[in-house]
Amino acid sequence: MGGDHGPSVTIPAAISFIKREPDAELILVGQETLILSALKKYKVADHPRLSVRHASEVVTMDDSVEVALRRKKDSSMRVAIRLVKDAEVQAAVSAGNTGALMAVSRHLLKTIPGVDRPAICTILPNQNDGPTYMLDLGANVDCEPQHLHQFALMGSALVSAMEGKPKPTVGLLNIGEEDIKGNELVKHTAELLRAAHAKGVLNFYGNVEGNDIFEGTTDIVVCDGFVGNVTLKASEGLGRFVKSVLTTEFRKGWLNMLGAFIAYGAIKALSRRLNPSRYNGASLLGLRGLVFKSHGSADMYAFEWAIQRAYDAAKYDVLARIKVAIEKLIPPSDAPENGGGAAVPGAIAPDPAAPSVQAAASAN
Repeated sequence: MGGDHGPSVTIPAAISFIKREPDAELILVGQETLILSALKKYKVADHPRLSVRHASEVVTMDDSVEVALRRKKDSSMRVAIRLVKDAEVQAAVSAGNTGALMAVSRHLLKTIPGVDRPAICTILPNQNDGPTYMLDLGANVDCEPQHLHQFALMGSALVSAMEGKPKPTVGLLNIGEEDIKGNELVKHTAELLRAAHAKGVLNFYGNVEGNDIFEGTTDIVVCDGFVGNVTLKASEGLGRFVKSVLTTEFRKGWLNMLGAFIAYGAIKALSRRLNPSRYNGASLLGLRGLVFKSHGSADMYAFEWAIQRAYDAAKYDVLARIKVAIEKLIPPSDAPENGGGAAVPGAIAPDPAAPSVQAAASAN
């Protein structure tokens, strides 16, 4: 019910996704009357794999964390996360207020033992035609070295599970490759990562710079949430700028239009590779449940990608694999006091023929 567009985007995206994935089930969380009306409009009100869970409140993009946590206890965001906690679904997808989503998710699901703070992780394209995983992208503006160390461990576990790489490379984002460069946070984090590398629990490449993200120098790039969010937004803006400039220039005169016609295939491929919508859907790593964050401004195509990422993570049992990896990489003696707790809810077998995957799609 939230984000920049709400049900006008999230509902058609859910319908498109459910038609593509025959093993998926979606629960649409929000104001029941409005959602049912939209489903009737799209002639899918009786779809066997689409259901509705009513939530009377909405967390707006301007609501504070306190409002989301303490006042709006029947928001679509909170109801969707509760479905994950109660193991009714394997994942939740939200396009709403990032701070509220992180706070509600952490409050209800808690963190995996050994993890102090959850982190937002997404993928960015690189020139090797593969993904570069980057975290944190905005969940933690102020970090300590041990937090970035944990981000590196979680990112390594995620990439190992999703990409099939036993020892993915980890780069620490800095203003230079040399060890003497950077602020104290980066320098102290590098010491922790080098120690982990020496123990064989992490494949630390070293410091990387901004250009290395898109060159694919490492599989994972680690930074604090402030730097990560600025980098992400700047990258998305550049992608849209390049697309806009190309479109404008090719329309200037018949010769340019002829050139565009001749190069249509290459232009289409370029647009596809640089389209930020294809990389929408960031995972909140470190929680005892799968939660994925879509951009609030996402269109239908982009929101459908967010649902797809959540579905894939549930289908291939990423949560359980991350939990096992964290237990191996962070000895129990190093685990924080607030990290312990119950088993991971909602994990499913990695067998592609397993029962259908359910996800709660909250427009928040």
